Amino acid sequence: MGKTTLSNIIANELGVGFKITSGPVLDKPGDLAGILTSLEPNDVLFIDEIHRLSPVVEEYLYSAMEDYRIDIMIDKGPSARSIQIDLNPFTLVGATTRSGLLTAPLRARFGINLHLEYYDPATLQKIIKRSAMLLKVPIEDEAAVEISRRSRGTPRIANSLLRRVR
Repeated sequence: MGKTTLSNIIANELGVGFKITSGPVLDKPGDLAGILTSLEPNDVLFIDEIHRLSPVVEEYLYSAMEDYRIDIMIDKGPSARSIQIDLNPFTLVGATTRSGLLTAPLRARFGINLHLEYYDPATLQKIIKRSAMLLKVPIEDEAAVEISRRSRGTPRIANSLLRRVR
Protein backbone atom coordinates (compact mmCIF):
# COMPACT_ATOMS: atom_id res chain seq x y z
CA MET A 1 0.00 0.00 0.00
CA GLY A 2 1.35 3.42 -0.92
CA LYS A 3 1.70 6.54 1.21
CA THR A 4 -1.12 8.39 -0.53
CA THR A 5 -3.42 5.38 -0.36
CA LEU A 6 -2.72 4.91 3.35
CA SER A 7 -3.47 8.59 4.01
CA ASN A 8 -6.72 8.34 2.07
CA ILE A 9 -7.70 5.29 4.12
CA ILE A 10 -7.06 7.28 7.31
CA ALA A 11 -9.39 10.03 6.06
CA ASN A 12 -12.06 7.50 5.08
CA GLU A 13 -11.86 5.75 8.45
CA LEU A 14 -12.18 9.10 10.23
CA GLY A 15 -15.07 10.06 7.95
CA VAL A 16 -13.42 13.35 6.96
CA GLY A 17 -12.15 15.10 3.84
CA PHE A 18 -8.78 14.44 2.23
CA LYS A 19 -6.54 17.04 0.57
CA ILE A 20 -3.26 16.35 -1.18
CA THR A 21 -0.37 18.66 -1.95
CA SER A 22 3.37 18.41 -2.41
CA GLY A 23 6.28 20.15 -0.71
CA PRO A 24 7.75 21.65 -3.89
CA VAL A 25 4.38 23.18 -4.86
CA LEU A 26 4.19 25.19 -1.63
CA ASP A 27 6.55 28.01 -2.64
CA LYS A 28 5.27 30.74 -0.35
CA PRO A 29 3.52 30.86 3.02
CA GLY A 30 0.42 32.10 1.19
CA ASP A 31 0.27 28.82 -0.74
CA LEU A 32 0.18 26.90 2.53
CA ALA A 33 -2.26 29.36 4.11
CA GLY A 34 -4.69 28.87 1.21
CA ILE A 35 -4.75 25.12 1.75
CA LEU A 36 -4.89 25.28 5.55
CA THR A 37 -7.75 27.77 5.62
CA SER A 38 -9.77 25.63 3.20
CA LEU A 39 -9.66 22.56 5.45
CA GLU A 40 -12.90 21.48 7.08
CA PRO A 41 -12.81 20.37 10.73
CA ASN A 42 -10.67 17.24 11.21
CA ASP A 43 -9.74 16.88 7.51
CA VAL A 44 -6.59 14.96 6.60
CA LEU A 45 -3.93 16.96 4.76
CA PHE A 46 -1.31 14.87 2.95
CA ILE A 47 1.94 16.62 1.99
CA ASP A 48 4.08 14.45 -0.26
CA GLU A 49 7.81 15.17 -0.46
CA ILE A 50 7.49 17.16 2.77
CA HIS A 51 11.29 17.31 2.99
CA ARG A 52 11.19 19.74 0.05
CA LEU A 53 9.22 22.46 1.86
CA SER A 54 11.00 25.79 1.79
CA PRO A 55 12.27 26.88 5.23
CA VAL A 56 9.81 29.80 5.42
CA VAL A 57 6.82 27.58 4.56
CA GLU A 58 8.01 25.00 7.07
CA GLU A 59 8.07 27.71 9.77
CA TYR A 60 4.43 28.57 9.01
CA LEU A 61 3.52 24.92 9.26
CA TYR A 62 4.88 24.68 12.83
CA SER A 63 2.22 26.91 14.39
CA ALA A 64 -0.47 25.24 12.29
CA MET A 65 0.58 21.83 13.60
CA GLU A 66 0.96 22.91 17.22
CA ASP A 67 -1.78 25.49 17.77
CA TYR A 68 -4.04 25.26 14.69
CA ARG A 69 -3.31 28.88 13.81
CA ILE A 70 -1.12 30.85 11.45
CA ASP A 71 0.13 34.42 11.44
CA ILE A 72 -0.20 36.29 8.16
CA MET A 73 1.66 39.51 7.41
CA ILE A 74 -0.46 42.19 5.76
CA ASP A 75 1.33 44.93 3.84
CA LYS A 76 5.03 45.80 3.97
CA GLY A 77 7.25 48.34 5.64
CA PRO A 78 6.02 50.63 8.44
CA SER A 79 2.36 49.82 7.78
CA ALA A 80 2.90 46.05 8.00
CA ARG A 81 0.87 44.18 10.57
CA SER A 82 0.33 40.58 11.54
CA ILE A 83 -3.07 38.90 11.62
CA GLN A 84 -3.59 35.63 13.44
CA ILE A 85 -5.91 33.18 11.68
CA ASP A 86 -7.43 30.29 13.60
CA LEU A 87 -7.59 27.03 11.67
CA ASN A 88 -9.91 24.09 11.92
CA PRO A 89 -8.22 21.14 13.64
CA PHE A 90 -6.72 18.77 11.07
CA THR A 91 -4.53 15.70 10.74
CA LEU A 92 -1.29 16.20 8.85
CA VAL A 93 0.38 13.30 7.10
CA GLY A 94 3.81 14.11 5.71
CA ALA A 95 5.53 11.68 3.37
CA THR A 96 9.10 11.49 2.18
CA THR A 97 11.48 8.98 0.71
CA ARG A 98 14.34 11.07 2.11
CA SER A 99 13.70 11.14 5.86
CA GLY A 100 17.28 12.22 6.51
CA LEU A 101 16.45 15.55 4.85
CA LEU A 102 13.66 16.36 7.31
CA THR A 103 14.64 19.06 9.77
CA ALA A 104 14.69 17.99 13.42
CA PRO A 105 12.07 20.62 14.41
CA LEU A 106 9.63 19.37 11.77
CA ARG A 107 10.17 15.71 12.62
CA ALA A 108 9.68 16.46 16.34
CA ARG A 109 6.25 17.99 15.72
CA PHE A 110 4.77 14.80 14.33
CA GLY A 111 3.14 12.56 16.92
CA ILE A 112 3.86 9.39 14.97
CA ASN A 113 6.81 8.60 12.70
CA LEU A 114 6.48 5.48 10.56
CA HIS A 115 8.72 3.84 8.00
CA LEU A 116 7.01 1.97 5.17
CA GLU A 117 8.93 -0.87 3.57
CA TYR A 118 9.24 -1.38 -0.17
CA TYR A 119 7.10 -4.10 -1.73
CA ASP A 120 8.60 -7.56 -2.14
CA PRO A 121 8.76 -9.00 -5.70
CA ALA A 122 5.93 -11.52 -5.14
CA THR A 123 3.51 -8.82 -3.98
CA LEU A 124 4.52 -6.57 -6.86
CA GLN A 125 3.86 -9.39 -9.30
CA LYS A 126 0.31 -9.72 -7.93
CA ILE A 127 -0.17 -5.96 -8.31
CA ILE A 128 1.16 -6.08 -11.87
CA LYS A 129 -1.14 -8.98 -12.81
CA ARG A 130 -4.15 -7.19 -11.31
CA SER A 131 -3.25 -3.99 -13.18
CA ALA A 132 -2.84 -5.95 -16.41
CA MET A 133 -6.30 -7.45 -15.89
CA LEU A 134 -7.78 -3.97 -15.33
CA LEU A 135 -6.03 -2.73 -18.49
CA LYS A 136 -7.31 -5.83 -20.33
CA VAL A 137 -3.75 -6.73 -21.27
CA PRO A 138 -2.63 -10.36 -21.14
CA ILE A 139 0.58 -10.87 -19.18
CA GLU A 140 2.76 -13.92 -18.67
CA ASP A 141 4.28 -14.77 -15.31
CA GLU A 142 7.80 -14.17 -16.65
CA ALA A 143 6.84 -10.67 -17.79
CA ALA A 144 5.39 -9.84 -14.36
CA VAL A 145 8.64 -11.07 -12.78
CA GLU A 146 10.74 -8.85 -15.06
CA ILE A 147 8.58 -5.78 -14.45
CA SER A 148 8.68 -6.36 -10.68
CA ARG A 149 12.50 -6.60 -10.77
CA ARG A 150 12.73 -3.21 -12.45
CA SER A 151 10.17 -1.37 -10.32
CA ARG A 152 12.40 -0.66 -7.30
CA GLY A 153 9.77 -2.04 -4.91
CA THR A 154 7.21 0.59 -5.92
CA PRO A 155 3.78 -0.16 -7.45
CA ARG A 156 3.65 3.24 -9.17
CA ILE A 157 6.82 2.39 -11.12
CA ALA A 158 5.58 -1.14 -11.81
CA ASN A 159 2.30 0.18 -13.23
CA SER A 160 4.13 2.77 -15.29
CA LEU A 161 6.38 0.08 -16.78
CA LEU A 162 3.37 -2.13 -17.46
CA ARG A 163 1.62 0.67 -19.37
CA ARG A 164 4.81 1.32 -21.32
CA VAL A 165 5.30 -2.29 -22.46
CA ARG A 166 1.68 -3.29 -23.11
